[in-house]
Amino acid sequence: MSLLAPASEAELAETVAGLTEPVEIRGGGTRAGLGRPVQAGATLSTEGLSGVSLYEPGALTLVAGAGTPLAEIEATLAAEGQRLPFEPMDHRPLLGTTGEPTIGGVVSCNVSGPRRVQAGACRDSLIGVRFVDGAGRAIRNGGRVMKNVTGYDLVKLMAGSHGTLGVLSEVAFKVLPAPEATATLRIEGLSDAGAVAAMTAALTSPYDVTGAAHLPTGADGASLTLIRVEGFEASVAYRAERLKDLLSGRGETGLELGTIPERREDPWVAVRDARPFADRPGAVWRVSLKPSDAPALVAALPEAEAFYDQGGGLVWLRLEEGEDAGAEAVRGALAPLGGHATLVRASPAIRAATPPFQPEPAPLAAVSAGLRARFDPRGLLNPGRMAP
Repeated sequence: MSLLAPASEAELAETVAGLTEPVEIRGGGTRAGLGRPVQAGATLSTEGLSGVSLYEPGALTLVAGAGTPLAEIEATLAAEGQRLPFEPMDHRPLLGTTGEPTIGGVVSCNVSGPRRVQAGACRDSLIGVRFVDGAGRAIRNGGRVMKNVTGYDLVKLMAGSHGTLGVLSEVAFKVLPAPEATATLRIEGLSDAGAVAAMTAALTSPYDVTGAAHLPTGADGASLTLIRVEGFEASVAYRAERLKDLLSGRGETGLELGTIPERREDPWVAVRDARPFADRPGAVWRVSLKPSDAPALVAALPEAEAFYDQGGGLVWLRLEEGEDAGAEAVRGALAPLGGHATLVRASPAIRAATPPFQPEPAPLAAVSAGLRARFDPRGLLNPGRMAP
């Protein structure tokens, strides 16, 4: 497969305009296993579109080329005591890929992490994009400051489009100060339903929780529930103590409830990157649904292993791959509850035969098809990646 590697947006536009065969769009290649496999004659790399072009710490604004490594973005922000708000997942441990994640790949897949419960998803921090559509036209949408919401819907549309509407060349974000301190409450021994109730109580409290996760089987075999608070040191200490009082007052017994500082082995990195399933074979699903329904979903899938993030609104499942990666069982159990199930890890053959993304209702599927026809009329950009 040939490699196309434009070094500027102008070259990108010229390259796309001159395409005569489908291309698979690649940033760092770390999320190549997401979605259906793409049948393409060439790879279009965005790695040449790299570099931070604008960073104004005082305005909490950063603009960078789509091919800029995520690590470079995070290092630039860290030097000024700032960070991306949405804690993007690193898919490499789970998918077994190599390379360096790029900021364009983060946007294209709308990648977020545990902090989504407080800060929102990637698309919620995205304030501007530049991209080249399937006809080779360079399009700018949004702005470089938070108050500019021109074309806001198109900015959000590009987040999570998986390269099917256009090739990102530049992205602009609002960023936030990094916290002075972080603490995590750890509760052992809760049932799944009890953990969801405790996480809901924490998240609906006034104590600004930035992470809530539950592992039915922790390192020592007992269940482990994690609740995180971040901010100024004195505030973190105060809020952690109030949360301890709140959760202890729920009547749970036999629990060890304590505050610990974040350590080198950050438990939130493991939750963020789905590491409980990283070194284990099988299909992996990412299910979004109402937190109160999450324990019922897991109970309906006794053959699956599970852990909970985002207060129970996100459930990670691992099943034997089988013929359909458990799609019939997972989506069948989810149907009466509502929500979305995305197949994150499975073999290429299964991803070709089983829709990785939640099938859309007919009216929404028609809108999606119309958008792809509008922005990629020749069907050359990641064709089939999000096909039903």
